Amino acid sequence: MLGIDPARVFKTLMVDVDGRLAVGVVPVSGNLDLKAMAAALGGKKAAMADPAVAQRRTGYVLGGISPLGQRQPSPTVVDSSALGQDTILVSGGRRGLDLELSPAELIRLTGAHTARIGTGRS
Repeated sequence: MLGIDPARVFKTLMVDVDGRLAVGVVPVSGNLDLKAMAAALGGKKAAMADPAVAQRRTGYVLGGISPLGQRQPSPTVVDSSALGQDTILVSGGRRGLDLELSPAELIRLTGAHTARIGTGRS
C-alpha cells in the first residue's frame, strides 16, 4: 500500500530464552524461528514473552514495540536478511510509526548481532 518492499519492513518481538528476555527483529513477511533465536543467544529453548511482561520491560505497547529506546534493553538479534538492505524500517515506539535506518546503525544502537532467525518469505 505504501510502495515499500516488505523485505525492508521488520517487526520487533520479545521472547523468553531460558528465562531471560530478548528481542528478535525479523521481516514482517515471515515469522520468528524460536529454535534459531534460542541458538543465536546460546540458549536451549525460546518462547514468545508474555505480552504484559514485554510491555513493562520495553515501555511500549504491543504492536508498537521498538528495538530502540527500551526501558530495560535486552539482548537483541536482527535477522541476517536485513544485511542485504540499504535501509530497513522498524517500529518507532507507537503503532503505525516506523523509523528508517541502515541495518548497521540498528545493530550499533542496540548492540545486536545477526543470525538467521526468520522463517517464511524473508
